[in-house]
Amino acid sequence: MFVKQFLSATPFSGWAGPGLFILCLLLALPAWGKGKQVNDYQWEGVERIVAVGDLHGDYAQYRKVLRDAGLINERGKWIGGSTHLVQTGDITDRGPDSIAILESLEDLKKQSRRKGGGVHTLIGNHEAMNSYGDLRYVHEGEYEHFVGRDSEALRERQWEYTLQRLQQSRPEEFAALDLALYRADWEKQFPLGWVEHRTAWVPSGEYGRWLLGNPVVLKINDTLFVHGGLSAKYCQLSLAEFSERAHAELENFDGQNPGMIEDPEGPLWYRGLAQDDEDSLRPVVDAILERYQATRIVIGHSPTGGVVWPRFEGRVIANDTGIAAYYGGHDAFLEISGSQAVAGYGDKRLDVPSEPGAREPYLRAVMAIDPENGYLEKRLERMLAPPVPGEGEEPMGEQDELRDPEAEILSPDICR
Repeated sequence: MFVKQFLSATPFSGWAGPGLFILCLLLALPAWGKGKQVNDYQWEGVERIVAVGDLHGDYAQYRKVLRDAGLINERGKWIGGSTHLVQTGDITDRGPDSIAILESLEDLKKQSRRKGGGVHTLIGNHEAMNSYGDLRYVHEGEYEHFVGRDSEALRERQWEYTLQRLQQSRPEEFAALDLALYRADWEKQFPLGWVEHRTAWVPSGEYGRWLLGNPVVLKINDTLFVHGGLSAKYCQLSLAEFSERAHAELENFDGQNPGMIEDPEGPLWYRGLAQDDEDSLRPVVDAILERYQATRIVIGHSPTGGVVWPRFEGRVIANDTGIAAYYGGHDAFLEISGSQAVAGYGDKRLDVPSEPGAREPYLRAVMAIDPENGYLEKRLERMLAPPVPGEGEEPMGEQDELRDPEAEILSPDICR
């Protein structure tokens, strides 16, 4: 608008004169309020950040949370201006509409850039699992998305390949098979669309390539974002090295030696920041924040039962609020403006506390917003119970099959 007013008020003589010079200076100035990208893993000067946790294939809840955060309108179009949205991984699995969410986020990336904002999608453990073929949690509706006119023929070829492999590797077992019963069980494991799903998610496939374009750890202003968490075991890596290593392991996946992407202490699976004893882990958190020159870490992965939950005096914020119906369908997200962290619950906003002793009144305020949430009652009960030395919190909902509860907490010196 200002440039239009300037044009109408400034006399020009062809393409020369002082008016054009001043106009060029105006156009060269950075847009007020727009963040600056430092590199692929770091942004500075972002005025407003919205972070949402695990979505797990629930498209309706995803849309609702983004509308409540003021990022999209009823038609799903970006209205967030220069806001940056960070989705911290686990778009996939548990629910049927992961691809719809993924494609919506990709569209919003383009729309937001035109408005001076941004949309960032991080790698979660469930996206990685889809890439290397651990499909235990893929919803049947996901396979239906990939069903096309060639699906029957593709599955038949997969069936023939399976029989050939079985006959070659275990001929006696193959000879004794009841093929009709075996086929029925096999079709449950390999429904229509399975072949296309695998083809799309391998590193060379459409969604496999998308995955390899996402970072593992992202820093915006003074906040680090990661799916599972940062542990002392890996905090010597740079932001770039986290992603480079994960991408290489996904492209050359070795089931016998999967590396960081399946390590319980790795950034996709680590739950220590969400559940380990704060007093014991505080020196490590301090060292990690110092290492990356950050003031807080925002994590997903460990369900909180519907609350944006601060730990370590707000220096860690657990933000897997259970948005998907599978985890309760909670409407909650994190908003960061400057140094202030605010939790959004529908149209309500609460400051995320950072002072010792402030979590109880905060939790009671969240309970007043969501009085039917039994998870919050349990959290309050644990908070008010006499502390057990060395015992931290447990994630509300999903237990991590890969996490070793007796994993050693390494010296914070390893970050240096």
